[in-house]
Amino acid sequence: MDTHSVFVFLFLTVMLGGGAAAMMGRNFAANWRPLTNLVLASVGLALGVRFLHYALFWEPLLDIGRYLLDLVVAVAASLVGYRWRRTEQMTSQYYWLYERTGPLSWRNKSSAPETPAG
Repeated sequence: MDTHSVFVFLFLTVMLGGGAAAMMGRNFAANWRPLTNLVLASVGLALGVRFLHYALFWEPLLDIGRYLLDLVVAVAASLVGYRWRRTEQMTSQYYWLYERTGPLSWRNKSSAPETPAG
């Protein structure tokens, strides 16, 4: 893989395709859609990214290995966007039940009040 191909991959697949996939994942989470629909939509997005590689940079259209790489990036970015938005939803809409433990996770709030040590 030469330098031009790496640049094209980083720009088109990671930045544009991954960014679109992350926004798509956030949208699916905001509308309470299931993950199976998100993965199926990522398949279509990866097809679109592969077509852009073909149309703009004369790369092979029907290369299964490159398509699978585009698909992995699209699915990963969409799942991260989905989980990020779902964490925001769960901790803001159900703030009495859940608390954020990180950008992609939450946990149940403990029902027992904390007692001061000592």
